[in-house]
Amino acid sequence: MGLPDLFSRWFEGRGWTPRPHQLALIALARQDRSALLIAPTGGGKTLAGFLPSLIELTERRSNGQGLAHKKGKGELHTLYISPLKALATDIRRNLEAPIAEMRLPVRAESRTGDTPQSRRLRQRERPPDLLMTTPESLALLLSYPDALQFFASLRCVIVDELHAFATSKRGHQLALGLARLATLAPHVRFVGLSATVADPPGLAEFLAVKDEVEIVHGEPGAPPMVGILDTQERLPWGGHMGHHAVPEVYNILRQHKTSIVFVNTRAQAELVFDRLWRINEDNLAIGLHHGSLAVEQRRKVEAAMAAGKLRAVVATSSLDLGIDWGDVDLVIQMGAPKGVSRLMQRIGRANHRLDEPSRALIAPANRFEVLESLAALEAVEARELDGDPPRPPCLDVLAQHIVGTACAQPIDRDALYAEVLSTLPYRELPRRDFDDTFDFVATGGYALAAYDRWHRLKQLPDGRWMLASPLVARQFRMNVGTIVELPLIKVKMKRGPVLGEVEEAFIQGLVPGDTFVFGGRVLRFEGVKELVAQCSLAAGGDPKVPAYGGGRLPLSTFLADRVRGILQDPARHPKLPAEVREWLRIQRIRSTLPKGNRLLIEGFPRGNKQFIVAYCFEGRNAHQTLGMLLTRRMERMGLKPLGFVATDYVLGVWGLRPPTKAELDRLFDEDMLGDDLEAWMDESTMLRRSFRNVAVIAGLIERRFPGEEKSRRQVTFSSDLIYDALRRHEPDHILLRATRQDAAWQLADLRRLGDLLRRARGRIDYRRLDRISPLAVPVLLEIGKERVLDGSAEDELLDIAAQELIDEATRLS
Repeated sequence: MGLPDLFSRWFEGRGWTPRPHQLALIALARQDRSALLIAPTGGGKTLAGFLPSLIELTERRSNGQGLAHKKGKGELHTLYISPLKALATDIRRNLEAPIAEMRLPVRAESRTGDTPQSRRLRQRERPPDLLMTTPESLALLLSYPDALQFFASLRCVIVDELHAFATSKRGHQLALGLARLATLAPHVRFVGLSATVADPPGLAEFLAVKDEVEIVHGEPGAPPMVGILDTQERLPWGGHMGHHAVPEVYNILRQHKTSIVFVNTRAQAELVFDRLWRINEDNLAIGLHHGSLAVEQRRKVEAAMAAGKLRAVVATSSLDLGIDWGDVDLVIQMGAPKGVSRLMQRIGRANHRLDEPSRALIAPANRFEVLESLAALEAVEARELDGDPPRPPCLDVLAQHIVGTACAQPIDRDALYAEVLSTLPYRELPRRDFDDTFDFVATGGYALAAYDRWHRLKQLPDGRWMLASPLVARQFRMNVGTIVELPLIKVKMKRGPVLGEVEEAFIQGLVPGDTFVFGGRVLRFEGVKELVAQCSLAAGGDPKVPAYGGGRLPLSTFLADRVRGILQDPARHPKLPAEVREWLRIQRIRSTLPKGNRLLIEGFPRGNKQFIVAYCFEGRNAHQTLGMLLTRRMERMGLKPLGFVATDYVLGVWGLRPPTKAELDRLFDEDMLGDDLEAWMDESTMLRRSFRNVAVIAGLIERRFPGEEKSRRQVTFSSDLIYDALRRHEPDHILLRATRQDAAWQLADLRRLGDLLRRARGRIDYRRLDRISPLAVPVLLEIGKERVLDGSAEDELLDIAAQELIDEATRLS
């Protein structure tokens, strides 16, 4: 089935031809069938999602339907859900062109946390035809008493960048929201849009809350052209900021029309932007974009990019997804990408034309990152993607959803359980877990039932449940969401605008007169007034850089396997820069290279300490957990451990006595994940931190309360008191079960650790050396480093060790 005449003429006027996947979605919509569209950036993916809605709305109104629209009341027809507020706004802006040019009787608006309150109230009274929003705003809309009336006319839900939701707590929140929409709007169909999908059938299941989902594939498009920066500077052994490459990156920016420079952390974004401005002799218009900047500053940068007024923007994952800037002709990834799907997503921001390749350049920050970058490049060429496994059902998210549902109307417990089971994340949820979560929401559970403040539901005579107090709804709406950030404090210029927010703990560490980098400026801290950090402009000095919780992105398992494959395959080494090839050559002379199916561990003395370095390649999170467990075992074995340090690639541990081969085998035994893990988790602060996050999401502790906002110390104090009480009086409380699950998944990465220990059983290569090896230098450089460094101050360890290795290689050659 083709396009209606009006739409055909619009396509022809733009010199476009409707693509097969666009026509396929129109045909499926006419059959009220849900679909997952997998199409590359530039393939008209987003337009394909909206075309059926635009056609249906136009046809209905040309046939005299849509009385509410004629009376000026408005009916919501299509809901678009985005993982980013900026993307929701960008899509609304992009839809203005076809709506205006075809003079369609359609009204499109966006609704996010940045939308003014007056507009949000008006949208509920007079809904637009198309509404672009986020999972958090959807949860709020579902919590209002008029939710049934608001969503009754809903015919289509479009979820953009669906893969970005699938394995996160936001994804669980979204899945529960989609199931609620299917109940409120029985004629709704669901459309998922994604460009990078490792498991299409699994992702389609995420949308299948009411019926089967048809998978539609778009044309593949031209393969991207991706290279690795062959720096002329000395390639650092350690560090993750990539500052050595900034001058070369600047020269590349000069040669392109518009570029996006992606980084992996907000701190890195500030530092790279600052370095680029210091050498910006041509006065190139360069912007900065990350989630902690004030919304006004982010919008200003987005508008300037859309208008073609910027030559480059330095950005974090805040611009990863979907922003359609057709003039971007180059993407630069500063530092290794940490995942192939993430890299492909970022590459897709360049050149939104299907028949021309996107161009990208990776600038590795250190030698190990060169290996990782080559692994990612080979995966891109092979069109292979990585993805995370499904996450167990998040009970804290379920608790929040139960409260939100009760805010809108009294709920039937059995009907809600059936609705929850229709979602992919909760499809196997035991009735006991649901009932325990529901009881917690209603009464707080056995240990907290005596306290009225945690009685949030009460039962009606007909058996349904309603809110115990209107205050519960106010508290829910102020604390909705699954992203638990550390408390933030606004940064404001004295007698000037608010620049954004940084973590409260960072400001607490400053004294008046200290300088720090934020929003692309060097600021002088003047003090805190009315919970706002007052600042003025500063020049020079040695400014600090705010660090943010959540920090660095983890190395994916898929990339880790490929890095191991490169190390053990000399035939692939010619693709590496000369410095890296020499680094690996000397490693073979001094020790050996890690093998894919074995675990290489080196031991050597340095100073008065004994070091062991394990080449695990399982990511920083898994290595940190392994380091904590290993030092416990070493203590019991009399090895007198003194500390450990972890990178994405390597774990280094030091103590006073070296282990024997037999002791090493016992140290890395799989039983580490049994009693040792339980004991360590009970003694460490890990469970307390995880409980604090779970308690905030589940609504046990309100971060924000009408009229006030709790500080980090207050939240921690409250959560610690409750945590200790539950452990004493109800150790099987549903939130403690959720806490252990959360800690195992998010903080410890136990699955990867278990895979490592199984792989290492009976296959440990232990090399005792008389001094440090080349591959061990980067991890030892991390000892004593703070969370944020500029990467330039590589201490005497580097110089001494590197010279030793070079001398040794020269002698043996």
